[in-house]
Amino acid sequence: MTAKKKSLTDSTWDFLCSLKLAIITVLLLALTSIIGTIILQNGAPADYIREYGQANYELFKKLQFIDMYHSTWFIALLALFSVNLICCSIKNFPRVWKFVREPALVASAGIFKGSANRAEFSCKGSKEQVAELVATVLKKEFTKTILTEQDDKLYLFAQKGIYSRFGAYITHLSILIIMAGAVIGNVWGYKAFVNIVEGSSIDQVRSRNGTGPIDLGFTVRCDDFDVSYYPNSNRPKDYNSDLVILENGQEVLRKRIEVNDPLTYKGIKFYQSSYGSAGNAFFKIRATEKATGKVIDIKAHQGRHAQLPGGYSFAITNFTENDRNFGPAMQLHVNTPDDKHGAPFIVWQNHPELDLKRDGVFSFALLGFEQPQYTGLQVAKDPGVNIVWAGCFLIVFGSLTAFFFSHKRIWVCLEDNGKKTKVLIAGNAHRNQPGFSLAFDDLLQKIEATAKNESPKKEG
Repeated sequence: MTAKKKSLTDSTWDFLCSLKLAIITVLLLALTSIIGTIILQNGAPADYIREYGQANYELFKKLQFIDMYHSTWFIALLALFSVNLICCSIKNFPRVWKFVREPALVASAGIFKGSANRAEFSCKGSKEQVAELVATVLKKEFTKTILTEQDDKLYLFAQKGIYSRFGAYITHLSILIIMAGAVIGNVWGYKAFVNIVEGSSIDQVRSRNGTGPIDLGFTVRCDDFDVSYYPNSNRPKDYNSDLVILENGQEVLRKRIEVNDPLTYKGIKFYQSSYGSAGNAFFKIRATEKATGKVIDIKAHQGRHAQLPGGYSFAITNFTENDRNFGPAMQLHVNTPDDKHGAPFIVWQNHPELDLKRDGVFSFALLGFEQPQYTGLQVAKDPGVNIVWAGCFLIVFGSLTAFFFSHKRIWVCLEDNGKKTKVLIAGNAHRNQPGFSLAFDDLLQKIEATAKNESPKKEG
């Protein structure tokens, strides 16, 4: 007799429910995740060309390796894995649900004969009296029982930990929730960056994948930026920014951020990432006309000429914050009224008296300098992050339920045996059989001792 050929629908359903499909998709996801870890994601084209060459860059671009987690094929793999989990759950869940809703209250003869944990003994008294004694012990040591009468026999059934049967399905659900949160974050979220000069504001950020500017829907202003350095070095010790959130011109939030302490507003996080100089510094200069003693305070920008009395002018050509441990110093030159370029000279902020000894119409002192800074911010929006956290909580709960809890069942059959009552007991646990066997033996001693009106035997 030939086997009935499956229809296309049945074959497709079996394929989607198969363990083989689950293993293949998990391996493919793991392999592609390795590729996504090795190859830089969402980098600049120049970085890929420099590292791999033009031809490989074009190949990676076609295969979507440089933005793998947004690629069509990666999302398709996630979708296939999700369908596999859903189909497996749909196929097996009704059986488990029926198992939970309709437990086997009356054990068959096969359970008493084939169970690894079983016992048989006889004791005095009617089966009703013995059933009451056994039920009392089970309620105290295990859980309450259900009494059933059938074929002139009494059956007791007790179970605990039945909901551990659902641990695997909770884990399946949590994986689906995590993947859904990840997809939501990838599709509707973004990672971007922005540089804000002190005292200025922005309402757009630039996407890291080069898709163009992104409107925030509100304004971010940087009121101040500070950086501190380790002693006797230019290595930054700490840097932070005073950020203000504005909506319709009104301040709604203010926070001083630093590395690992971002500002969050409307689901968008602003991380302190970098900093730098924004344009040339400007200097507070005091020029003194030696002949008259006239003092002039001037704000001068590096590289620009500033006017002096009598048609003279000067320009700052260089600056350093620490010149040979003498402190801040600037290099400048003075132009005569007929535009003759004077020889450059150095003025130290901490030693203004040194310039008084220089020949010239004017002496100079550096009163201070200010270097405009910008704060570099990483900007991230992930609307799926709370969904992912919920899935992570569920996966821990589901894994604990599936692997650390066990569904334990005990059946008892009592029947008349002359003037005595014959007692058959069997037990089963779907996980941790050795541990259950020890507990079953201890419980059996207590049941038999109570039924025979004896004290339970003590070992040792």
